[in-house]
Amino acid sequence: MKKFRFQLETLLKVTRMKKEEAEVAFAEAVRRLEDARAYQRQLLEEMHQGQLDYENLSKEGTRIKIGTLMSFNRFFGWKRQQIEDQQQVILQANAERQKRLKILMEQMSALKSIEKLKEKRLAEYKAEVLQEEQKMLDEIGLQLTMRNRELEEAV
Repeated sequence: MKKFRFQLETLLKVTRMKKEEAEVAFAEAVRRLEDARAYQRQLLEEMHQGQLDYENLSKEGTRIKIGTLMSFNRFFGWKRQQIEDQQQVILQANAERQKRLKILMEQMSALKSIEKLKEKRLAEYKAEVLQEEQKMLDEIGLQLTMRNRELEEAV
Protein backbone atom coordinates (compact mmCIF):
# COMPACT_ATOMS: atom_id res chain seq x y z
CA MET A 1 0.00 0.00 0.00
CA LYS A 2 1.33 3.41 -0.89
CA LYS A 3 2.01 5.98 1.82
CA PHE A 4 -0.52 8.78 2.41
CA ARG A 5 0.41 11.92 0.50
CA PHE A 6 -1.70 15.07 0.65
CA GLN A 7 -1.47 16.67 -2.78
CA LEU A 8 -2.18 20.15 -1.41
CA GLU A 9 0.62 19.99 1.19
CA THR A 10 2.48 22.88 -0.46
CA LEU A 11 -0.66 25.00 -0.41
CA LEU A 12 -1.14 24.09 3.24
CA LYS A 13 2.42 25.20 4.10
CA VAL A 14 2.03 28.46 2.16
CA THR A 15 -1.30 29.17 3.86
CA ARG A 16 0.26 28.53 7.28
CA MET A 17 3.06 30.97 6.45
CA LYS A 18 0.55 33.59 5.30
CA LYS A 19 -1.43 33.12 8.51
CA GLU A 20 1.73 33.61 10.58
CA GLU A 21 2.57 36.74 8.59
CA ALA A 22 -0.95 38.04 9.14
CA GLU A 23 -0.62 37.37 12.88
CA VAL A 24 2.62 39.37 12.99
CA ALA A 25 1.07 42.23 11.00
CA PHE A 26 -1.98 42.26 13.28
CA ALA A 27 0.20 42.30 16.40
CA GLU A 28 2.20 45.20 14.96
CA ALA A 29 -0.99 47.13 14.18
CA VAL A 30 -2.26 46.54 17.73
CA ARG A 31 1.08 47.75 19.13
CA ARG A 32 0.94 50.90 16.98
CA LEU A 33 -2.60 51.60 18.17
CA GLU A 34 -1.61 51.16 21.81
CA ASP A 35 1.41 53.42 21.31
CA ALA A 36 -0.81 56.09 19.75
CA ARG A 37 -3.26 55.86 22.65
CA ALA A 38 -0.44 56.10 25.16
CA TYR A 39 0.90 59.21 23.43
CA GLN A 40 -2.59 60.76 23.49
CA ARG A 41 -2.81 60.06 27.24
CA GLN A 42 0.55 61.79 27.63
CA LEU A 43 -0.70 64.82 25.68
CA LEU A 44 -3.88 64.98 27.77
CA GLU A 45 -1.80 64.81 30.95
CA GLU A 46 0.41 67.66 29.68
CA MET A 47 -2.71 69.71 28.93
CA HIS A 48 -4.11 68.98 32.39
CA GLN A 49 -0.82 69.93 34.01
CA GLY A 50 -0.79 73.20 32.05
CA GLN A 51 -4.31 73.95 33.24
CA LEU A 52 -3.27 73.27 36.84
CA ASP A 53 -0.27 75.59 36.43
CA TYR A 54 -2.53 78.31 35.03
CA GLU A 55 -5.04 77.89 37.87
CA ASN A 56 -2.26 78.02 40.48
CA LEU A 57 -0.83 81.14 38.90
CA SER A 58 -4.22 82.86 38.84
CA LYS A 59 -5.03 81.85 42.45
CA GLU A 60 -1.93 83.53 43.82
CA GLY A 61 -3.73 86.82 43.60
CA THR A 62 -1.01 88.50 41.64
CA ARG A 63 -1.68 90.09 38.36
CA ILE A 64 -0.85 87.92 35.39
CA LYS A 65 1.23 89.66 32.77
CA ILE A 66 -0.18 89.78 29.26
CA GLY A 67 2.91 87.94 27.96
CA THR A 68 2.32 85.08 30.39
CA LEU A 69 -1.35 84.98 29.47
CA MET A 70 -0.48 84.84 25.77
CA SER A 71 2.08 82.09 26.43
CA PHE A 72 -0.56 79.98 28.19
CA ASN A 73 -3.01 80.68 25.37
CA ARG A 74 -0.49 79.54 22.73
CA PHE A 75 0.39 76.50 24.82
CA PHE A 76 -3.27 75.44 25.19
CA GLY A 77 -3.93 75.98 21.48
CA TRP A 78 -0.85 73.97 20.57
CA LYS A 79 -1.82 71.13 22.92
CA ARG A 80 -5.38 71.06 21.57
CA GLN A 81 -4.01 70.79 18.04
CA GLN A 82 -1.64 67.98 19.07
CA ILE A 83 -4.51 66.12 20.75
CA GLU A 84 -6.74 66.50 17.67
CA ASP A 85 -3.92 65.35 15.40
CA GLN A 86 -3.26 62.39 17.66
CA GLN A 87 -6.95 61.49 17.57
CA GLN A 88 -6.65 61.22 13.77
CA VAL A 89 -3.57 59.02 14.18
CA ILE A 90 -5.55 56.79 16.55
CA LEU A 91 -8.44 56.54 14.08
CA GLN A 92 -6.04 55.56 11.30
CA ALA A 93 -4.25 53.05 13.55
CA ASN A 94 -7.58 51.52 14.54
CA ALA A 95 -8.64 51.26 10.89
CA GLU A 96 -5.32 49.55 10.10
CA ARG A 97 -5.84 47.15 13.03
CA GLN A 98 -9.33 46.30 11.74
CA LYS A 99 -7.93 45.71 8.25
CA ARG A 100 -5.19 43.44 9.61
CA LEU A 101 -7.71 41.56 11.74
CA LYS A 102 -9.89 40.93 8.68
CA ILE A 103 -6.88 39.61 6.74
CA LEU A 104 -5.92 37.39 9.68
CA MET A 105 -9.45 35.99 9.93
CA GLU A 106 -9.47 35.25 6.19
CA GLN A 107 -6.12 33.44 6.44
CA MET A 108 -7.29 31.46 9.45
CA SER A 109 -10.44 30.46 7.59
CA ALA A 110 -8.48 29.37 4.52
CA LEU A 111 -6.06 27.38 6.67
CA LYS A 112 -8.90 25.72 8.55
CA SER A 113 -10.63 24.65 5.34
CA ILE A 114 -7.42 23.16 3.92
CA GLU A 115 -6.70 21.35 7.19
CA LYS A 116 -10.25 19.93 7.20
CA LEU A 117 -9.76 18.76 3.62
CA LYS A 118 -6.49 17.08 4.66
CA GLU A 119 -8.23 15.35 7.58
CA LYS A 120 -11.00 14.17 5.23
CA ARG A 121 -8.51 12.81 2.72
CA LEU A 122 -6.55 11.08 5.50
CA ALA A 123 -9.75 9.45 6.78
CA GLU A 124 -10.55 8.30 3.23
CA TYR A 125 -7.02 6.92 2.87
CA LYS A 126 -7.32 5.03 6.17
CA ALA A 127 -10.67 3.60 5.08
CA GLU A 128 -9.13 2.42 1.80
CA VAL A 129 -6.20 0.82 3.62
CA LEU A 130 -8.56 -0.89 6.02
CA GLN A 131 -10.69 -2.14 3.14
CA GLU A 132 -7.63 -3.52 1.31
CA GLU A 133 -6.38 -5.21 4.48
CA GLN A 134 -9.81 -6.75 5.03
CA LYS A 135 -9.85 -7.95 1.43
CA MET A 136 -6.42 -9.54 1.86
CA LEU A 137 -7.50 -11.20 5.11
CA ASP A 138 -10.62 -12.54 3.41
CA GLU A 139 -8.50 -13.96 0.57
CA ILE A 140 -6.11 -15.58 3.04
CA GLY A 141 -9.05 -17.01 4.97
CA LEU A 142 -10.58 -18.36 1.75
CA GLN A 143 -7.26 -19.95 0.73
CA LEU A 144 -6.88 -21.60 4.15
CA THR A 145 -10.44 -22.88 3.99
CA MET A 146 -9.83 -24.30 0.50
CA ARG A 147 -6.60 -26.02 1.61
CA ASN A 148 -8.30 -27.52 4.64
CA ARG A 149 -11.06 -28.95 2.41
CA GLU A 150 -8.51 -30.33 -0.02
CA LEU A 151 -6.63 -31.99 2.86
CA GLU A 152 -9.86 -33.45 4.28
CA GLU A 153 -10.85 -34.82 0.89
CA ALA A 154 -7.42 -36.35 0.40
CA VAL A 155 -7.62 -38.16 3.71
